[in-house]
Amino acid sequence: MKLIELAAALDCRVVGDGSINITGVVGMEKAGEGHLTFLANPKYAPKLKDTQASAVLATQAVPDIATLISPNPYLDFARALELFYKPPKPKVGIHPTAAIAATALIGDGASIGAFVAIGENVVIGKNAVIHPHVVVYDGVVIGNNVLLHSHSVVREFCRLGDNVVLQNGVVIGGDGFGFAKRRDGTHYKIVQSGIAVVEDDVEIQTLTSVDRASVGETRVQRGAKIDSLVQIGHGCVVGEDNIICAQTGLAGSSILERNVLLAGQVGVSGHLTIHEGAIVYAQSGIGGDVDANSRVSGSPAFDASIWLRSVTAFQKLPEMVKSIRELKKKVL
Repeated sequence: MKLIELAAALDCRVVGDGSINITGVVGMEKAGEGHLTFLANPKYAPKLKDTQASAVLATQAVPDIATLISPNPYLDFARALELFYKPPKPKVGIHPTAAIAATALIGDGASIGAFVAIGENVVIGKNAVIHPHVVVYDGVVIGNNVLLHSHSVVREFCRLGDNVVLQNGVVIGGDGFGFAKRRDGTHYKIVQSGIAVVEDDVEIQTLTSVDRASVGETRVQRGAKIDSLVQIGHGCVVGEDNIICAQTGLAGSSILERNVLLAGQVGVSGHLTIHEGAIVYAQSGIGGDVDANSRVSGSPAFDASIWLRSVTAFQKLPEMVKSIRELKKKVL
């Protein structure tokens, strides 16, 4: 594809030779002749002098290399990737080894792979792609254009909206972790009678669990993106357009409002609210409500700017203690 053609597809402007032939999209360190790369963060600009790429996506012209001018290079990098990489698309139809209950309703255009199991009274919308070894329990309702990768599981009576993507090993609606202690110290399992609901345009990465509620529902709202190895406890609400990064855990009844970002390995203690637009940095421990549009860090988490100063001071504590002891000796 000529650079000028790529510019038209991305609605970008070319500065430099638009006749360059682009064969792929690659990060600047590994890019070679014929590749398009991108510069989303100005601090990485010095690396461009060593790149072998033929062109770059950037917010302004870059010397000595053809440039696609974009207001959002990272977004257009993602869009450009789609033009060059086409994942395999399974053929429409149902594999003969799939076990589908007679009462299940499968929409037009579905592709259902080998050894898929679909239970009684399941409803699946149009153009579903269900890869081998997926299991859908009884009473599940699934929307249009879903993509369920191998070994994902949707448990009984749960709901998936349109355009939902479940990566490999995701479990929607596994039992919430609920037990009542008997007088003798043993544990009595609390029936998890609620469901899990995943709304439209949600993507959930590999080996993540969204537990069903003990009563009511657990809900992942429209547009949320959840990384691998995340635990969403029973009765939680994950708000619209949330980003939840890997190895994060939400205890039961946590509420995340719209546009919350949880970085990796965040722990949320449950029965609290993280309000709209909040950012929680990696390895933070959340034990109480978090204000809207705030940035918090640490365990227990507090204002990130204060946390940074505190961490800097913490490293100097041994020296400070030594100085205090010496001052005490002089005073006494």
